[in-house]
Amino acid sequence: MPKKIRRASSRGYSDRKVGTRELRQTFLIICEGEKTEPNYFKSFRVPRNVVSVDVRGFGYNPSKLVETAKELSEQEEYNQVWCVFDRDDCLKQDFNNAIANADKAGFKVAYSNEAFELWYVLHFEFLNTALPRQDYISKLNKFLKNKYKKNSDSIYEELEHLQATAIKNAKNLLKQYNPQNPESDNPCTTVHLLVEALNEFIP
Repeated sequence: MPKKIRRASSRGYSDRKVGTRELRQTFLIICEGEKTEPNYFKSFRVPRNVVSVDVRGFGYNPSKLVETAKELSEQEEYNQVWCVFDRDDCLKQDFNNAIANADKAGFKVAYSNEAFELWYVLHFEFLNTALPRQDYISKLNKFLKNKYKKNSDSIYEELEHLQATAIKNAKNLLKQYNPQNPESDNPCTTVHLLVEALNEFIP
């Protein structure tokens, strides 16, 4: 019989213990982008003896990405399953349905409207004006010492020292939408939720 995913506990890592042994946590992170997002999340320096992070990029639309997450979670048991995708060019109904279907399956979602690069921009400034994807790139070219490379494998290290600012800006941005409607809340992102979940395991 295939194993089923367990919903992640809302308790902190320090509370999850069996006797004096801490439980090893497992993450499955399924990304819409094939390299940009996977390269970023693979760079988190989590201790491998404490947490296993399986990051995969597929290039699928949001709904297919959630279906793929379901298939993979039936093959192996994970404590947390995350789906990472953008609003970008996908149909608005598909975007919101994917978020709803992920929640129904017990998965978490790190979405961005309109592009993942919004998360990078928030490391440098609070942005609450809708912009085309190319404008995010222009901003990053200005902010970074080197020209932004979409599939960079060093962007995590370049931005790590500004991460607290990005988390604060992302949270304040979400507060501006009440009620929240992800497909039309532009700009917005919940990438910080996954970042915080991973940071919980970094000493």
